[in-house]
Parts: sequence; C-alpha cells; structure tokens
Amino acid sequence: MRKAKIDVSALLLILIVFLLAVGIYFAVYYLRPDPVRDSLSGEKVISTLFVIENADSSQNRPLASYVLMYSPETRRAAIFDIPGSVGLLLQRGNLVGRIDSVYDPRRIAPFLQETEGLLGLEISFYVLISLENLGKLVDLIEGVELFIPTQVNDYQDGHILFPSGINRLDGDKAKLYITYELPEENEDFANVRRQHFFMGFIKRLGEQNEFLNHQNVARFFHSLVRTGSNRQIQARLFDEFAKIDIDRASIQTVSGNVREVSGQNLIFPHWDGSLIKEIVRQTQAGLAQPAGNMLGDRVFTVEILNGTTISGLAGRTAELFRGFGYDIVSISNADRNDYERTIVIDRSGYQNVVRTFAGIIRCTNISYNSPEIVETDIDLDLRIFEHRADITLILGRDFNGRFVTN
Repeated sequence: MRKAKIDVSALLLILIVFLLAVGIYFAVYYLRPDPVRDSLSGEKVISTLFVIENADSSQNRPLASYVLMYSPETRRAAIFDIPGSVGLLLQRGNLVGRIDSVYDPRRIAPFLQETEGLLGLEISFYVLISLENLGKLVDLIEGVELFIPTQVNDYQDGHILFPSGINRLDGDKAKLYITYELPEENEDFANVRRQHFFMGFIKRLGEQNEFLNHQNVARFFHSLVRTGSNRQIQARLFDEFAKIDIDRASIQTVSGNVREVSGQNLIFPHWDGSLIKEIVRQTQAGLAQPAGNMLGDRVFTVEILNGTTISGLAGRTAELFRGFGYDIVSISNADRNDYERTIVIDRSGYQNVVRTFAGIIRCTNISYNSPEIVETDIDLDLRIFEHRADITLILGRDFNGRFVTN
C-alpha cells in the first residue's frame, strides 16, 4: 500500500516537471525577441545593408554596398549606394580613411556602425553575398532582366559582351556585368551599372519569392546569403522584400567633395555629412507617406535660376535638390544677378510640398502661384518667367550654397 502511494507521488512529480518544462519551452518560443516582428511593428521604416563581396579573397573591400530602406506600411523603398571611397573620421582608430577599409566579412559590426553613422539611421539587418554566390542566386531565380541602352564590346578583341536592349542575364553574365572595366568608362558609370543590376536583382527576388520558399529550394537559397539571423527570420525578411514596389523605388549615391588623403582620393560628404543625414531623414518621412499623398506619389519638377554673380551656384544647388528626390528640369541664370533675397515660386498649387521644398534651404520667402511676392520690398514681375516647372527657385545673395542666411 505504501509502495503504491510512493509510485503515485513519483508520477505526479514527473507530470509536474513535464508540464513545467513544456510551459518554459512555449514561453521561450513564443516570447523570445523577434527582430522582424519588432521592426515591422508600428509605422517604422526598416533598413537593411546589402554587401556584394569582392571575388578576390585578398580584397576584403566590398565590390558594392547598399542600404535599402523600406516601409512595410506603404511598401515603398529607397536605396542608398555607399561608395567604398567615402572618407570618414573612422570610429576605429580615430583616423581619416575609406569607409570600406573597416570591412571584414568575418566581423560585420565595424562596417555596419560606420554606415549607420554616415547615414544617421539604425540599420536593423544585413545581407552579405559573395560574388560567386551571387552568380548562383541569379541562376536560381532564372536570371535578372535589365535594359542595356548601348551595346558593350570587349575592347581587347571587339566581341559583344552585352547587346543593346532588354537582356536576361544568367549568373555568369551577371557577374561579368557588375565587374567588367572598359578604358573609356569612369567609376561613376560602373557604379550606375551596378545600381541598375541591384534593383533588377531585388525585383527578381520578389517575383520568385514563392518558388524560393519551396522547402528544397529554400535550403539552397538561404545557404547562399549570410544575414547573422536564423533561417526563419531570414525567410521572413526576404518575404518582406518581395512586397517592395521596386519600380517606384529611388536610388542615389552618397556624394561629396573629392580630396586626396595619403595618396588616396576620398569622397567627403557635403557639409560635414549633415546633408546626407537630412536627405535620409526626409526620405524616411516620404516612404511613410500614405499611398494617396501627393508628396509620396509624385516627383515635383524644379527650375533653378542663379540671381547672383557666383558662377556655378545654380548647378551646385541642383545637385543638392536632386539628393532630395526632386526632378531638376532647368538650370539657368535669372533675369538679373543682383537679387538680395532668395525666392521660391510655387507653380504646383501644393503649398505643403512647396514649404517642404523651401525648408531644405531654410527659405521663408515664398510666392504661392501669385503675381505678387510675399515680401513687398522685392520688385519682381512673375510674368517674365515661363511656367516650365512646378517650382521655381531664384537664388539671391542671402544663399550661402546650403542655407538662406537672413
């Protein structure tokens, strides 16, 4: 009788331990941090660093790196190309050098931190792809389709590398397309070529997402990329990429002034890096705009007129506004070169849009589609200016190349 009581007690104890273990397992499984879920909560714009690694194992520097910003709410995306020659005061060692000099495929954290500091945003995820694996990925998704405007010939033997028109590149052709070098082609053209490929690659991944999620395919697919996450999180991340409306995505390169440092030509971002950070902030805000919002759905056209004696001021200002996503359709001199104050003239009828535009250079002198200027001390007849753009910007002496100072 006593033995039976002991057996029952032992069984109860085993049952309690079992239930406790099951409870702990489910608590850990369901309550554990989920970076994808956390990143997608609310109206956040998530950012992912993509790195295409160099084929030469002795070259740690990336072939190309991009930060893809994506709003799950609107499915809009924007891409920033990070040239390896961007010059920074590096956090490691407190020395000036190339941003890609800190890249290490075995330890991505330093490069990630430098990129976050450059753009002024938190990067939630990263995707690393070797050039060899990129070719295998392109073959897996049955090629990447690109429009090549001009036929490309091998300068050594003259044979055609890529015909003009729409091409579907297989893995080998894709690797060649982003790595070939021609004597007459400068680095900027090569970067643009890689940008077009990257956008086509992301689009094709989205089109083939269902195929890539098949069990046998998924195992091979996820072996070709490195994300620092487990396969479940990695799969969810690529599921989100598949929702991107890539045809509406913008891509731009971090630009700046080129200076020679220790025998290297480095690109130092404009205005000590504050400009690119502001562009990123405004891009984030634009991506989160609801689908029906005109600022999110339309690219506004701008003409920039130089009303000063400073040569090239309109051209440099055009570069600034292109960075913010505006379409600069005209750069010219104004009717005279003695404008004291900078003026923004609205042709669009969207006052909020024009105020946002003017705010980029801190200009408060705005005329909203009216023959009269807000400031009565300025003598200007708007009828002499053709309506060639949504917004006309006339630069005055109070503009220092970045902001209106008065």
